[in-house]
Amino acid sequence: MEFSDINYILKRKLLLKMPIAGDYPLGFGGLGIHRRDSSNITENCFYRPLATLTIQGSKYSTIGGERYYLREGDFLVSTVDMPAQNYVVDAKDKKPFLSISLYLDRFLITQILSENPSLLSSQVIEARGTGVAKIEADMLAAFLRFFELSETPKKIEYLSSAMLKEIHIRLLLSPLGKYICGINAPNGSGIKLAKVMSYLRENYKRMLNISELSKLAGMSQSTFHRSFKAITGISPLQYQKHLRLYEAQKLMITKNATVSDAAFEVGYDSPSQFSREYKRIFGIPPKKSLVKYF
Repeated sequence: MEFSDINYILKRKLLLKMPIAGDYPLGFGGLGIHRRDSSNITENCFYRPLATLTIQGSKYSTIGGERYYLREGDFLVSTVDMPAQNYVVDAKDKKPFLSISLYLDRFLITQILSENPSLLSSQVIEARGTGVAKIEADMLAAFLRFFELSETPKKIEYLSSAMLKEIHIRLLLSPLGKYICGINAPNGSGIKLAKVMSYLRENYKRMLNISELSKLAGMSQSTFHRSFKAITGISPLQYQKHLRLYEAQKLMITKNATVSDAAFEVGYDSPSQFSREYKRIFGIPPKKSLVKYF
């Protein structure tokens, strides 16, 4: 089938699965689908490594220090944990924004690369946090087949693993495969920095120690700082600030924490400093921002 035919089928199926706006995890393989009926809303989030395909509509995504415009037929890959802001354009009830996303499985990627070393040797790999490219018809067809398992739950146990591996291989073979390889290549700088980002996500409350982080990455401090910013577009300190602010916002929304309680909980000594940095990054005071966690 042609790309347009596959995309049309997927649109119809997504609309049936999502009668109202929201995020719908499908419960297998890290697959999720998303619908937005409104525009002009900035959603702050912290991406895990993932691939997200725009099936209908368009949006702006600011990830790290880069801004991307995703149209229907584009896909974005985030290879590491990254702060992001999404802004949907021209969504309406009768023509909502639709997307499908998949968390990247690092263990599966490592397995595929070890089984197929030619994936590393056949292209110039580049450690980079994010990229955007056009969706190829065969990749979209693979996502369609994977999504269709949600319509026949009895087949998930038998087919999901094979389909998940196929999609990861197709992502590695795509124009953005060089970024996925760059982060996950054995003994490469990308995988070392991804380890540091995971550490930061688990220890965001702690005082930032560049010396400690550079040792964890096995790099000099100057090389670590330069390499970290090359992948994420922001410094380690900015990265930690984003982590703290997203976690604080999550506490205020889901736990009804006060601004002061949230500030202290995520590691700030001063609620006023927290409020200033929150407004500087999100553009509005605490408690007035919409957050989504993917």
